Amino acid sequence: MNCFLKTLKCIVLFVYYVLESLVLWVVPRRKKNISGEIVLITGAGSGLGRVLSLKFASLGATLVLWDINQEGLKETSRLARENGGVRVHCYICDCSKRQDIYRVADQVKKEVGDVNILVNNAGIVTGKRFIDCPDSLVEKTMEVNIMAHFWTYKAFLPAMMASNHGHLVSIASSGGLVGTSYLADYSASKFAAVGFAESVDLEMRNLGKTGVKTTTVCPFLMNTGMFDGCSTKWPTLLPTLEPEYVAERIITAIRQDQEMLMLPRLLYFLLVLKSVIPVKAAVVLADYFGVFRIMTDFKGQAKKD
Repeated sequence: MNCFLKTLKCIVLFVYYVLESLVLWVVPRRKKNISGEIVLITGAGSGLGRVLSLKFASLGATLVLWDINQEGLKETSRLARENGGVRVHCYICDCSKRQDIYRVADQVKKEVGDVNILVNNAGIVTGKRFIDCPDSLVEKTMEVNIMAHFWTYKAFLPAMMASNHGHLVSIASSGGLVGTSYLADYSASKFAAVGFAESVDLEMRNLGKTGVKTTTVCPFLMNTGMFDGCSTKWPTLLPTLEPEYVAERIITAIRQDQEMLMLPRLLYFLLVLKSVIPVKAAVVLADYFGVFRIMTDFKGQAKKD
């Protein structure tokens, strides 16, 4: 009887949450207030990190901005203050170095306080065939794109758990859902970022820390310069995304406690399709969508996003 009740409970909850998800695709969730929250954004000196900083500033958040580029940080700070940010704190941090992350994290906790929203945004891309990619760049990609997530979580998650309040945001990529030519190291790091965020989220649920939320973001190509020269075969179906649009969707996802955000929405369908069709059929689709040729005209350099 106990087994029957557990099975029945599982079925009822499964159906309920599936229906809830379908409803939320049409009826938006209520947005939480993030005014006064301490928000840390890595890679804030340019690109998506800068746009996110400005949007958080306009919502009254206390900003903690990290980047290795001092001039970029100064410019983001200036723009954030112009955008309504009255509490902006900048720190030079090399996210490829664990000890640097821990050192700056301790500084933040002493000078600003416990971080409530952690946005792991810093990222680099080499854009070379795997066999031509220097070992040093492979290591750097892993250090910035995934290992930094480990160390920032180690630094800031304990306080979130103690107060049962916080939000962990991982800026991953569509390359973390589907492998892509010339992006073997990048895709590996982003697959890892997706899996890491999901695993920690499950740990929080298992520990009853339901106040610690997770949002994983998987956008297609963004017009930030990081993938300069890359193009999409069918821009209507898979467009190159503008940072302003992506940032707005990320902020909304955070405020609505949305666990996974894929952009554009077609990615949800393609991901489900990939999991049920044969590999050869998936390759045909990948070829149709130009996945093999996205990086053909890549001109970008390994730089912070």
